[in-house]
Amino acid sequence: MPALPVSVAIIGAGARGQTFGDLLAGMPDLGRIAAVAEPRDAYRQRFAQRHAIPKCAVFRDWREFFDGPRRCDAVVVSTLDPDHVGPAVAASRGGYHLLLEKPMAVTLEDCRAIALAQSAAGTVSSVCHSLRYHVGFAALKEAVAAGSIGRPVSMDQLEQVTWWHQAHSFVRGNWGNEGRSTFMLLAKSCHDIDFLAHLAAPAACRRVCSYGSLAYFNRANAPADSADRCLECTREPRCAYSAIKAYVDADRESWPAAVAAADHSREAHREAIRTGPYGRCVWRADNDVVDHQVVALEFEGGLTATFTMAAFTQRDGRKIRVHGTEGEIEFTEERMQVRTFADRRDQDMAFAAEEGGHGGGDARVVRSFLTAVQRGDPSLVSTNIQESLRTHAIVFAAERSRRTGRAVELSEMEG
Repeated sequence: MPALPVSVAIIGAGARGQTFGDLLAGMPDLGRIAAVAEPRDAYRQRFAQRHAIPKCAVFRDWREFFDGPRRCDAVVVSTLDPDHVGPAVAASRGGYHLLLEKPMAVTLEDCRAIALAQSAAGTVSSVCHSLRYHVGFAALKEAVAAGSIGRPVSMDQLEQVTWWHQAHSFVRGNWGNEGRSTFMLLAKSCHDIDFLAHLAAPAACRRVCSYGSLAYFNRANAPADSADRCLECTREPRCAYSAIKAYVDADRESWPAAVAAADHSREAHREAIRTGPYGRCVWRADNDVVDHQVVALEFEGGLTATFTMAAFTQRDGRKIRVHGTEGEIEFTEERMQVRTFADRRDQDMAFAAEEGGHGGGDARVVRSFLTAVQRGDPSLVSTNIQESLRTHAIVFAAERSRRTGRAVELSEMEG
């Protein structure tokens, strides 16, 4: 007899919560949406209507959801980053299986609290490190683990954020200011560091060093004729960062324009950039996160790696190079080339484009989690909370290095 679909509550129905909801709706044999908790009326009502959730299962606050008997099998926590720890801990304490959006939390102490609660509960857990579930990244890991280039000696990874994504998410958006969110490396790149650690495994990271700053998106670089808001600015028609172009004269129902307003009429989006955060000048906002950063990592056995986050790119996606004792690999999200020294062989592998977030990775995260819950087999999840805590510690160590200007031993981060 087929297993019953896993009943799931969505805690946080913003852009990521909607993504998870739509993915669940497309996997009716594996899961079904049983409840939603979201403080914003328009987002909560739209989500409940879209997924036909009864009023008794619609909550304004995650505390209301957990205050009562167990309501379903599993919980997806997709609130804003600083709000992860409360519902994540409550989910484990309530016996719910947990799918947690990355990053786990914005402090290492809160990450540990989540991991401690989940360990005590013994539930299935997953953190949404989508790169591990992307077909290309999985092929890269397999090639390195199989010894196709001998023993890996050094690795380089580049994350191309793109100029417009930096402006949208990390200048004007929810992740632009550390006081409201968290630091850039954790918010944007924790799954990049996670993948490098995954690629290096079983060797553990020993020490890190990092540098980075806010080089461009600040008032010192604001053009003399710019204004605080795009609607007031005379240079707006010729500005690459025009909010009118990005959020009004755009596909308002698709990301990123869609996040500007719940109502996607032209008038609503224009009003949103007149009064809301997405209409601010990118050089005159309250952002303080870095717009470029490098991290150097040393692993056991002498393996070294570098990671670069760059806002100033035209194309998005990641590029990785792995140098081994017997060959090298060059990787992008579209293709991988494996070159071996002895036979001078060059193998070229292309990856077909897939629909969905992170090149199909988001869907595989959800599918693996639901399957693990159905079968009662946590091993089907690649990035459980305990594994994610290990790689999050590297991220926090790197940020400590950036702020202090010294190399940081991973042993310093132990609880």
